[in-house]
Amino acid sequence: MAQFPYPTETINRQFLWDVFQRVDKDRSGYISADELQMALSNGTWTPFNPETVRLMIGMFDKQNRGSINFEDFGALWKYVNDWQACFRSFDRDNSGNIDCNELKAALTTFGYRLSDTLVQTMLRKFDRFGKGTILFDDFIQCCITLHTLTSAFRQFDQDQDGIITIHYEQFLSMVFSLKI
Repeated sequence: MAQFPYPTETINRQFLWDVFQRVDKDRSGYISADELQMALSNGTWTPFNPETVRLMIGMFDKQNRGSINFEDFGALWKYVNDWQACFRSFDRDNSGNIDCNELKAALTTFGYRLSDTLVQTMLRKFDRFGKGTILFDDFIQCCITLHTLTSAFRQFDQDQDGIITIHYEQFLSMVFSLKI
């Protein structure tokens, strides 16, 4: 399975510190999900998806505080920038969003072989505005969710044939333990 997103150049530490201080509105030394959401842009002048922000904070919050410190922020900043480069590479018509064909191309590049029906289902799931497209922040959420679910599935798919047999409680335990 291919990894995503595509890497970008390293960020100047002083620049990152300046950004961190501007985002840390309460001067706590930590950035909360609310502070991060206000600082992020999905390119449409609408607020960044709070669910995507929550997922990202959870991924980078090494201390399980519900917020991130400067080091965590640096990793998250790079992660978002890498996702932005990835998103732009699949937004072939430069519309600022990803349609069904672009989503299928992205997922195929990442190594997923999904039916058109499932890709359409995913598009509907992550299309917050019902326009048949997904925005940058929703694209991140879609890809993180798919990756997380796939990883959980693979724990039970010992022979890697794409088929698992589990009990209902195993399924519930698997799903409820996921950070999605």
